[in-house]
Amino acid sequence: MVESAQPPSLDALTIGRGAPLEELVDRAALGELVASFYELFRVPLRIFNAEGRILADASHPEPLYVYLDSLRRARRVLAEEISAVKSVDPGVGGDAIYPSVTGSAYRIVSIAYDGRQLGRMIFGPFLPLAIRELPETLLALDPDLDVGEVRILLAKMPRARQETVGQIANHLLRTLDLILFSGHKALLTSKMHLASIRESYRELEVKSQRLQEAYDRLKELDRLKSNFLATVSHELRTPLTSIIGYGEMLSEGIAGELTTDQADFVATIREKGEQLLGLIKGLLDLSKLESGTMRVSRELVDMATVIADVQLTLAPTARKKGVTFEATVPAGRYFVWGDGERLRQVFLNLAENAIKFTPAAGTVTVSASDGTLDAGDGDDSGHVLFTGVRPAVEVRVTDTGIGIPESERLRVFDTFYQIDSSSTREQGGTGLGLSIVKKLVEGHAGRIWIEGNDPSGAVFAVLLPTQQGRAG
Repeated sequence: MVESAQPPSLDALTIGRGAPLEELVDRAALGELVASFYELFRVPLRIFNAEGRILADASHPEPLYVYLDSLRRARRVLAEEISAVKSVDPGVGGDAIYPSVTGSAYRIVSIAYDGRQLGRMIFGPFLPLAIRELPETLLALDPDLDVGEVRILLAKMPRARQETVGQIANHLLRTLDLILFSGHKALLTSKMHLASIRESYRELEVKSQRLQEAYDRLKELDRLKSNFLATVSHELRTPLTSIIGYGEMLSEGIAGELTTDQADFVATIREKGEQLLGLIKGLLDLSKLESGTMRVSRELVDMATVIADVQLTLAPTARKKGVTFEATVPAGRYFVWGDGERLRQVFLNLAENAIKFTPAAGTVTVSASDGTLDAGDGDDSGHVLFTGVRPAVEVRVTDTGIGIPESERLRVFDTFYQIDSSSTREQGGTGLGLSIVKKLVEGHAGRIWIEGNDPSGAVFAVLLPTQQGRAG
């Protein structure tokens, strides 16, 4: 079985497997980097290449080591120690700790890239925080040792936790890795992928052009759809109005007395005609909203008046179903600069839905409270960057009905969308009402969302910019 060839490494594609560390990074920049780390953490640091040659040095002679170097035996031991530290091989990607006879320590960390060891970082000597007394190895280092002097000089050694030194090393390694990767990436881009980039750019241009053409076609289809819906809805409304009108005349006995069965049939015709008329009106409103042709007459509207009208309109429906319909919006407190009829349409739809999906003996409540709108809510104009928050009125339509699953609370505002459940099918509906409500609320620079009503039911919250004050 023939094994597939391994893809070449990044080094092999660009600078070759044998490139030393000093060819991958600028030596002066490396010295500045190491010096900055020393200034930040005060831990001596040296960087060597793979052959052991020093490339950067950020350390100063420690007074203790200067003193020990003046003693013959201590000088010999320390020279052997430094040689041993330089020969430590932590392995690719590894690190090692070398304890010094002085009680201090060295930390040797591998500098690796693309699976290859390029060099080593040597931190130290630094004194671990756990060292508080003179180590026995230091006291036995030289017979001429001045213990008092050594004690003073050892206290001047830089102190650090091994964990802290490890974190410094990891941070420096990540910095070096980023520098190496950036250089490789630039080289790879400039020498090997220029043609590929040009080809990708050409393909992107072609795809962008096709996407624009598809977008233009969809936009035109959407315009035709809106025009079609508007035209058909308008043409249907005229004969349907006549059907409903003649049904009303039949019910009133203008064409003669009706039998019980005939009266039931005519009532069914009127009821279904009204449902169809509602759907047609919804389609017309949706078409106007999408095309931007719906007229909105703005004035100062008292929300209490709007909600009172909604309550009066729906009182018979709520009473017939056995649902308590309450409204707690104080008069003369909350004023919205908007279209009173459109706002009535919003809350009439929300309250009617709440009653529809609330069982007998349930409760539907409409309440209002002070709120605020963020500058960006419902407004895409540039001046919102300077307006902060705006005062608003929050109107909440709360019911104790079947509720709306959290996963469906955003989708119910989509055009023609209905929750796929038996209760929805039982109650009927076109899926247009909430879509129209959302567009009308946003047309008033407001916001609408749905919350749960523990333990059952739903809360439709509408936030509208308001002018507060007393009428008069």
